[in-house]
Amino acid sequence: MNKIVDIGTWQLAAAYLLLALPFAIMLWYRIPMVGETAVSLVRMTVQLILVGLYLQVIFRLNILWLNALWLVVMVTVADVSIVRSCGLRLGRIALPLFIALAAGTAVPLLLFTGLILRRANLLDAQYAIPIGGMILGNCLRADIVGIRTFYESIRSTEKAFLQSLAQGASLHEAIRPYLRKAVQAALAPTVATMATIGLVALPGMMTGTILGGASPVTAIKYQIAIMIAIFSGTAVTVALGIRLTTRSSFTPYGLLDPSIFQNRSKK
Repeated sequence: MNKIVDIGTWQLAAAYLLLALPFAIMLWYRIPMVGETAVSLVRMTVQLILVGLYLQVIFRLNILWLNALWLVVMVTVADVSIVRSCGLRLGRIALPLFIALAAGTAVPLLLFTGLILRRANLLDAQYAIPIGGMILGNCLRADIVGIRTFYESIRSTEKAFLQSLAQGASLHEAIRPYLRKAVQAALAPTVATMATIGLVALPGMMTGTILGGASPVTAIKYQIAIMIAIFSGTAVTVALGIRLTTRSSFTPYGLLDPSIFQNRSKK
């Protein structure tokens, strides 16, 4: 197999010419996203360049504690992003959600590098950081959907929730239907992706492995393994994240504490 083809600076700059298409659509239909999109593109470019330079150092050193520290940073950033995207107060659920994200990322990651790839160093930078990032990135998206669905569903149907408590249900029993709905909503996109993978599109892991020079068969095996790891991590982080955050988001009487929301007014 051929080695991956490098992209030169001018070739990469040429890729930005494709932006003429979405910007033309925004301007033609007067969609008020031009400024926001431009800022996001600049942030993406700067962030990826800085991260790429930093990862070169991490990959070259490949020190256990440094690799672990970078994974902790990744989990922390994901944690803050999820809380803010869900409209919740950072100080109330950041710690329990961090624990859920760490557990949901660490378990499939360590099994992947240790059991599947059989690496002596379970946190080998070449494998642990990109695989951990793929698992965590999918967990982030699923957690936003699941946690937002859970808390917004309870807030929007407060009377039914209170009636369940009034009839003698424990908090665990009262939140169970909402938790089931939230986990289902969070896992549905991943389930749909697994059902159509390879037919609708070639996914990231498989494409990257092929571009790296591996055979399609090897790429498929990697993709199957990472999809299982992603699905497992997503399920753990969503279910565990909701359960752990409920300890600080409900009053001793089983009522949802409105102070957990950044905007306390009901929708």
